[in-house]
Amino acid sequence: MNNTFDSTEKSDNIKCSFCQKNKENVLKLIAGENAFICNECVLLCGKILNIHEDTHKPATTSIEINMSNLPKPREVVKFLDDYIIGQYEAKKTIAVAVYNHYKRIFNNENVNSEIEIVKSNILMIGPTGSGKTLIAKTIAEKLGVVLVSIDASSLTETGYVGDDVESIIVRLLQRADFDVNRAQRGIVYIDEIDKITKKSLSPSMSRDISGEGVQQALLKIIEGTQLTVNPYGTRKINNQDMVQFDTSNVLFICGGAFEGLEHVIKNRKKSVKLGFGAETLIQNKKKIDIVDVETEDLIRFGFIPEFIGRLPVITTLQELDEESLTRIITEPKNSILKEYVRLFDMDDIILEISFDGIKSIARKAVNKKSGARALRSVMEKLLLNVMYDLPGNYQVSKVFIDSDVVNGLKDPIIFYEKEVVKDEDTVNEDTMEDIYNIKTIKNSINNNFKKLIDIEEDCL
Repeated sequence: MNNTFDSTEKSDNIKCSFCQKNKENVLKLIAGENAFICNECVLLCGKILNIHEDTHKPATTSIEINMSNLPKPREVVKFLDDYIIGQYEAKKTIAVAVYNHYKRIFNNENVNSEIEIVKSNILMIGPTGSGKTLIAKTIAEKLGVVLVSIDASSLTETGYVGDDVESIIVRLLQRADFDVNRAQRGIVYIDEIDKITKKSLSPSMSRDISGEGVQQALLKIIEGTQLTVNPYGTRKINNQDMVQFDTSNVLFICGGAFEGLEHVIKNRKKSVKLGFGAETLIQNKKKIDIVDVETEDLIRFGFIPEFIGRLPVITTLQELDEESLTRIITEPKNSILKEYVRLFDMDDIILEISFDGIKSIARKAVNKKSGARALRSVMEKLLLNVMYDLPGNYQVSKVFIDSDVVNGLKDPIIFYEKEVVKDEDTVNEDTMEDIYNIKTIKNSINNNFKKLIDIEEDCL
């Protein structure tokens, strides 16, 4: 190959044979037989080759799920109980749905099966901080499958600014280290799903690119379809290897707070009938519970019927009260109290919070109206000063917090080690000699004093 330019050829005609850029517009231009390639196209070709190797490499080593090792619903709930306090009905519903989902995969892969089971995706409705995201992550951990969590508010229709729905599959592939088979059995959790409701229930002339448009775009992916995606998420380039991805076995779990859904449920229940035996209008002020939600309520809330129809398993999570938050502080394996105890332990300091202090923290968190997430905010504000002042003070051994400290009535109680105990390693021979001399002087004084007493008695 000749890598030099023909001196007889005009420099104006020298350009990259791939991108058609002149040599003045690129850093380097490599010459071949009747062709040229610039440094930018060389780098691009290298990326294409890397993508090809990544998407065709063997599956990563992971435990393959089958009927023999698939956790039963009771096992899943027991595992969830170690990390999530309360929400028993929601945990039971989701455990059964996930168990049936993977049984469905095994059934449909069985060539001898005469029945094809349809996928049942999940919709979780509950206030912020009630544990929706944590349930999805913990279940994926128990099953050993890939999980990707995304925010629905960032999704838009294809062609508009924002993430299109195919970016969900790209992230799932990347999380699975580009193992297509593993990614196709993964779980996608779409948070803030209530943010893609229709902006208006009445017809509108303007296009709703982040509401109904996103719902329409999600229909096929959630139900199950074949997609051609770029595993690196960039736009399609000529001759670039693309990946065929089947979403039929991907479990979609959607979650949202659904603020205002109670009013929709209340309006549905507040029906008036006329005539003999008619039901009277609801007069009591009893709070409507989201556990009574029906499909028609979600449609009136702003979802299209086709979208809700693809989420047949609907479960609700309750708002966390003071008792639940008190248990959340201490009981889970990854409780927030254990986190801060560990942070203080790394500075050789013991953190102790009394039970009434824990209850006061939970009470403050309830007032913030953001569920379990408020606990971290309260703890950070409570411990800010001691976490700033104490690191590096080697005489501090313990910090004690009670309800008065939490309520701002007094400062945290700090315990200090005895200086002699802390510095026992620094007691050298000179120090021991000084101590011996002091003891000798004391003994000498005592002996002389005793002699004086004896002389005085003899004189008498």
